[in-house]
Amino acid sequence: MNNIYLDYAATTPVDERVRAAMQPYFTQIFGNPSSLHQFGQQAESALEKSRRELAGFLGAKPSEIIFTSCGSESDNLAIRGAAFAARQKSGANHLLISPIEHPAVLNTASQLADLHGFDLNFLPVDKYGVVSPAGVRENLREDTFLVSVMQANNEIGTLNPIAEIGDICRERGIPFHTDAVQSGAHFPLDVNSIKVDLLSLGAHKFYGPKGVGALYIRSGIELSPMLTGGSQEFGRRAATQNIPLIVGMAKAFELVQIEHNERINHILPLRDKLIEQVLTKIPSSQLTGHPEERLVNHASFVFEGVDGNLLISILDGAGFACSSGSACKTGDPEPSLVLTQLGYSPSWALGSLRVTLGKDTTAEEIDSFLKILPGCIHQLRELKS
Repeated sequence: MNNIYLDYAATTPVDERVRAAMQPYFTQIFGNPSSLHQFGQQAESALEKSRRELAGFLGAKPSEIIFTSCGSESDNLAIRGAAFAARQKSGANHLLISPIEHPAVLNTASQLADLHGFDLNFLPVDKYGVVSPAGVRENLREDTFLVSVMQANNEIGTLNPIAEIGDICRERGIPFHTDAVQSGAHFPLDVNSIKVDLLSLGAHKFYGPKGVGALYIRSGIELSPMLTGGSQEFGRRAATQNIPLIVGMAKAFELVQIEHNERINHILPLRDKLIEQVLTKIPSSQLTGHPEERLVNHASFVFEGVDGNLLISILDGAGFACSSGSACKTGDPEPSLVLTQLGYSPSWALGSLRVTLGKDTTAEEIDSFLKILPGCIHQLRELKS
């Protein structure tokens, strides 16, 4: 049996159409886009074409798109850049985030507090991991310089009411950032509709290459650059741009926009069947995250009395690639921070499983997985008893 990949929230394979779009820029159009000669001008033309395309799909201006190395760097630039720019301009010192953000936001915010004296507060979340707009309103302060709430949680799949939160931030004139690295793979993102001022993307989550991301920065938002040197990316991110990967990101994002309905219609019934069958066939199992307001490809569970990391190893040996929570946490023997924040006891939180589907996942693959998973859970519980 061929191995079956069910970890699309961790990364995705590069779409063949994306690979084909990138290929000429490795060997034929290879110039430095900052060079004045013809080779450089060709590369710069590809760079700006990609910027226009990405901006168009986001409802943004090309000058509002900054290319980075990944979603994590985009998060870092948004959080750190806003912090130091606000402190320099007005002395604002208060950062407001949810407690279950991706580590790229959570650890960056914590470092700003620990090493630079910024005042960090966490928004309340409900049992599904949802941040309420009312909770945002109640926790804003006069010196709040940024609110950051992820659009979709990478570990439990929950979607947040980003547009409503954005409305509240705009009423107070406070910039609002969202990590859209997971959600960018599944539905259109119009920055004006979802009311964000800063938005992070990573190409490898939507069938683009690893090593490239983007940050949308609404005109008028001030950020201090985190990577200094040359004047690339409007002076906000020094470094020679990686043209092949940027071209690939733009192509991959274009395909998301064009094909998202087709992809959703294919994936959603498979995900719903997976969730229903797991909860029906496996005792002491729970779905984590919101039962309805969740990513269309995302199924996440906890199983009482099961070692999640060992479960991943057994599934891998059987030919199924899944994750125990976030890919960034794989191998960590501690309970997931996200699940403990949501109130799960260690006996439940240690038994987490994330199964994420892709545009090429088949019904046969899901059926095969559902045949083997109950036996794996039973085996682990027997070993522990």
